[in-house]
Amino acid sequence: MAPRSPMALTISIDDLSGGDVIQLLEEHLADMYATSPPESVHALDVAKLKDPAITFFAARQGAELKGCIAIKRLSDDDAEIKSMRTPANARRTGAGKQLLTHIIQFAQDKGYKNLLLETGTMAFFEPARQLYLKHGFEFCGPFADYPEDPNSCFMHKVLK
Repeated sequence: MAPRSPMALTISIDDLSGGDVIQLLEEHLADMYATSPPESVHALDVAKLKDPAITFFAARQGAELKGCIAIKRLSDDDAEIKSMRTPANARRTGAGKQLLTHIIQFAQDKGYKNLLLETGTMAFFEPARQLYLKHGFEFCGPFADYPEDPNSCFMHKVLK
């Protein structure tokens, strides 16, 4: 299936109160638990995404939610991508690329030197891993408080 034409998105900080955002995050968590053992699921629920160390973004085309992404401050130099998700109708449209590009720029603007992430090793996560690789991320070992886990893939990008 060929990619659809890129859509123009408005990406902005979101307060996690909208029903569509909550539904997308619940879908995200359900998929994580369906594809990974429970001890290997590191996705955050809505309450944990409201942590002051996290900035959460929603991407919209008009009023329609097309995805979300969050960034968690780990230190003055390091931040972690969390909760990157697009609904089924926004996949292969460029929405994920726009979200990732936005969060990379946000991290650079905030002065972070390293952007890190954890994702799964299963086939379900292959499109995400490929997207990260195309945007300059490289594989690395566990960071922060993540344990070594055969179900987790760790990646980082040095920011300029």
